[in-house]
Amino acid sequence: MLRKISPIASVVLFLLTLGCSTSSTVPAPPPDTRAADVQAVKDVEAAWVKNINAKDADKFLSYFAEDGSALYAGTGILTGKAAIKANVAPYFADPNLAATFQSTRMVASKGGDMVYSQGTYILTTTDPKTRKPVTDRGKYLTIYMKQDDGSWKVVADTDNSDFK
Repeated sequence: MLRKISPIASVVLFLLTLGCSTSSTVPAPPPDTRAADVQAVKDVEAAWVKNINAKDADKFLSYFAEDGSALYAGTGILTGKAAIKANVAPYFADPNLAATFQSTRMVASKGGDMVYSQGTYILTTTDPKTRKPVTDRGKYLTIYMKQDDGSWKVVADTDNSDFK
């Protein structure tokens, strides 16, 4: 009886050993691109400021994704480039338009597809009542998504004045 069980047990033991010894290949985690993603968005923001001060509404809009949204004071949620352009066009016609913004914090997703930027801004425009330049200071939050072509586009942009 032992002679019959021994070959069967040997085969079972061999199969168990074989099953345990096959290593399951775990895919390597994707590379951590967060530092490069943050730098890419810093470069985008630097170019964006230059284009705002060049008073070119179309270049300003080029930083938005096609379905990007803007959440600016005194408006509803503006979604899509046409809605955003209609809202910002008067600013770009303003001879006193000048803007700067400086990120104080940028965070990139581990997945490499999203970066958010928060910081401060200074915006000078013409006061519609006095016709004199007025300067607003505040903070902003902008969310960027990496596009299929590798570029970074704004999917949501909002600001908040420090003035009451």
